[in-house]
Amino acid sequence: MSPEAGRGARTHFSLARIDLRGRSLSLAELKRAVPRTAVSTVRTAETTVADIIADVRGRGFDALADLAQKFDGVTQVHPRVPAEALAQALESLDPAVRAALEESIARARVFAAAQRPVDVDLPIANGAVVSQHWIPVRRVGLYVPGGLAAYPSSVIMNVVPALAAGVGSVALASPPQKECGGLPDLTVLAAAALLGIDEVYAMGGAQAIAAFAYGVPAGTTANGDGAELEPVDVITGPGNIFVATAKRLVKGVVGIDSEAGATEIAVLADHSANPAFVAADLISQAEHDPNAASVLVTTSPELAAAVEEELRIQVATTTHRERVEAALSGQQSGIVLVDDLAQGVAVCNAYAAEHLEVVTENAQQVAAQITNAGAIFVGDYSPVSLGDYCAGSNHVLPTSGTAAFSSGLNVTTFLRAVQLINYDKAALAEVADHVVTLSRAEGLPAHGDAVALRFA
Repeated sequence: MSPEAGRGARTHFSLARIDLRGRSLSLAELKRAVPRTAVSTVRTAETTVADIIADVRGRGFDALADLAQKFDGVTQVHPRVPAEALAQALESLDPAVRAALEESIARARVFAAAQRPVDVDLPIANGAVVSQHWIPVRRVGLYVPGGLAAYPSSVIMNVVPALAAGVGSVALASPPQKECGGLPDLTVLAAAALLGIDEVYAMGGAQAIAAFAYGVPAGTTANGDGAELEPVDVITGPGNIFVATAKRLVKGVVGIDSEAGATEIAVLADHSANPAFVAADLISQAEHDPNAASVLVTTSPELAAAVEEELRIQVATTTHRERVEAALSGQQSGIVLVDDLAQGVAVCNAYAAEHLEVVTENAQQVAAQITNAGAIFVGDYSPVSLGDYCAGSNHVLPTSGTAAFSSGLNVTTFLRAVQLINYDKAALAEVADHVVTLSRAEGLPAHGDAVALRFA
């Protein structure tokens, strides 16, 4: 039912208000003031995830089978999805869904192709060339969520930039679904097949991240016939707090894109914003997960009141009402009142949202002042939902404030910048004395000796 069809309905939930008007706060104080997920929830996840990682490392496919039974209610011998299941999923895909996926793929490919950085070969001096070449990682593990919803769009967001980077070995994991006979969601499988990915695993949660990071040796099922799951070099993809925590715990063993955990949206708005649009966008992200965060930062108490009224109307008719109410009522969501847009920008930079919508007068100029966000959506007609599916941008973005130092998933996630140094004898001779001098200054004379002996 559309919001308009249910205008007489109402729902009841408590959306927290944080009033920062008349207060001059430091960055540290702003970070403490903005809504966040409870620290205790994160700590609980870390303990649980560490145990799961240890179990997968110790027992391999048997651990994965036990965890599939425990969390997904499916019986599993080996998580690899058969090739015929991928082909059948694509063959039976609804034509309208296929057309939508193909449009999303086409737009994502255009943007991904434009992101690839160019190699640099720079002559520093005669006979001296320093280069930087971008080289794809060998193998990647891509995670596609599948708990409360299916995400074929996340297949696109993971796979397209990996292929654009030139990655040669791509594996994908998504949780097994009881209603799909223990396979991942069939539309997820169809999207993988559409993109030519044939190494797909029915694995979910922290256990999938562990399997990708450490690999699973062959023959580690109860009947001894499990084919090897080779470890990867980089893991990417969104997920819940357990997936994000697992990625954090294996970082260093493998590279990760970012901590793309439970989703969040912040909307920076002034009196000119349409309250119905703002409410709909807050709901759109809240329907992902009870732990999703929806935050409105506004200079207008009148807009805040109008958005709250719209939320009561629209939430009453939304499909996932209970989930949305839980998210909006959680301590991770709320309305932040600010004196002016300058303070609003400061709040948004402190919050570092995964998704930030700017719906103000002169929205483009205001958006240019934002330095911390996974993705910025400018104006009334660039909603987060567009970015989730068909903008051409990527929806795998950093959450929980990590956008202050992390980037959204892109082609460079799958590339390494390798430097090449090529000096001839004359070029080395030109700087040899400087190398010797600096090595002595640092108390590392053997460094200088390694150069000097070449001219002895």
